[in-house]
Amino acid sequence: MKRYLKWTAVALVIALAFNYSALPAEAGVPADTFYVDSISGSDFNSGTSEGEAWATLQKAAARVYAPGERLLLRSGDVFVGGITLQGCGTPQAPILLASYGEGPKPLITSSAAVDLIRMFDISYWTLDGIELTAPGGGGIWIDTLTAQSDGITLRNLTFHDMQNYTAASRDNLSAGAAGARAGIMVKGLPARSRFAVNGLTVSGCEFFDCGNGISLWGSWNDEQNPWCELESDIDPVYNEGILVEDCSFTGLDAEAVVVGICDGAVVRNCSAINCCQGGAEKRTFCTAAMWFWGSENSVFENCEIAGQKNFGDGMAVDFDSRSNHCTYQYIYSHDNTKFMTNCPTYSGQHGNMVRYCLSVNDNRGVNKGGGNSGEQGLKFYNNTIVNAQSFNLGEIKDAVIVNNIFVLISGHTVNCSGGYEMLGNNCYYNCPKPLRDIGSIYANPQFAGKDETDKNSFVLKSCSPCIDAGAQAEQDMGGRDLYGNAAGETHNIGCYEGDGAAGEFDRETAGEALARIANFIRGWTSIELVRILRWLLEQFDRFWA
Repeated sequence: MKRYLKWTAVALVIALAFNYSALPAEAGVPADTFYVDSISGSDFNSGTSEGEAWATLQKAAARVYAPGERLLLRSGDVFVGGITLQGCGTPQAPILLASYGEGPKPLITSSAAVDLIRMFDISYWTLDGIELTAPGGGGIWIDTLTAQSDGITLRNLTFHDMQNYTAASRDNLSAGAAGARAGIMVKGLPARSRFAVNGLTVSGCEFFDCGNGISLWGSWNDEQNPWCELESDIDPVYNEGILVEDCSFTGLDAEAVVVGICDGAVVRNCSAINCCQGGAEKRTFCTAAMWFWGSENSVFENCEIAGQKNFGDGMAVDFDSRSNHCTYQYIYSHDNTKFMTNCPTYSGQHGNMVRYCLSVNDNRGVNKGGGNSGEQGLKFYNNTIVNAQSFNLGEIKDAVIVNNIFVLISGHTVNCSGGYEMLGNNCYYNCPKPLRDIGSIYANPQFAGKDETDKNSFVLKSCSPCIDAGAQAEQDMGGRDLYGNAAGETHNIGCYEGDGAAGEFDRETAGEALARIANFIRGWTSIELVRILRWLLEQFDRFWA
């Protein structure tokens, strides 16, 4: 009996040694790796070594992958057709789709109107170092039909040549990446389920020559009707823990990143250059490079947004459809249609913030801070706005508008007719100082440089009247400025908080003096004066009523 047990144990050890995949990856036993070689492989092979590689994605798609397993595509190869990935990893043992061998990234492509990679109801996958192109389709579609998705990582991917034609209407957001002309589509609008996509990371990816970049959507309500008439019908299921970082978006017909129905999403260190090219002459197709829709507590930060031509929108800052407590900070915006247009719906939006942003030559449209439904509690501080059209900061309730530099195109104005919790310590130049903004200055801000293509030109000189002239906008002001300088106990006006660069004071010319006087007179004869007089009459009538 003892001899029988001994040899049984030996046989079991030998069996496990030859079939290590029978143990879970968490036990420390190496998981299976599967190879795909489109040139030398064969779908009749086992796929478990380079010499036994499969040939097609169709063969690779037939397997349900286990935690820790790897699916590797040979570098430099072209793989035609899409793949629907199956199986779930774990936080400790995600499943990997990547490459092997020397050479360029493996290319997945198709001429059909398909999504190149579908990730439905799966969790803890990492996709790394793949190139995707689909002239008639889209890139990656992540969706949740029967279960929540967690822990997907997309890194070092390249998306290009995906339906980058000029469109005259809104893309179809409900039919995956192909329908939306997108590199990455998360769920859709309207969604197909109430299950969220959480913990998604998109890092170091490149998007060019596509219709859209990344489109993120949660679930708006039980009926999946994003345009419901009653606000009481809204019951969102937010995607949580979304991170998009170190990505570039270049030459897109429409949008770079849309953060829709997310809570706590962060988009940082990204660039959107020459996006939103479509609809340049018409308002029918309104697009913006990076914007919020129905989201909470989310952030765009340390991003460059430039070259948008869409006339209907084309702004860098856009809080849309009940987005609350969301933030744009440390944004370098230039050469866009405009800097800001917010589109609140239903009872309005609450607690959004724009701070330490630089806007240069965003001047083909008027800027708007609120809307008919109201932007409430907007914090707009320490921003530098240069060579812009008019700013309408009216129709806002309980706003904080402080420490901003407004250098507008001649003939344009800043409307401060809203309701403010804090208004002052702003600097106006080449435009009238609003009458209500009593605690602000009209002065040349004394920028350090003249080159408008260099954001460092908008550092202040040490002789600037904006140095140490700011106010404490709120208790926590983010800790630093656009340029990385620490925000101390005292504050400057504008997006620069440093001690100032060396340089001589630019003295006022005779023409600038006349312009200053003219702007002062315009301030008293503007429509804002009529609004102030109307407000005073209302207070008088209320007092005597």
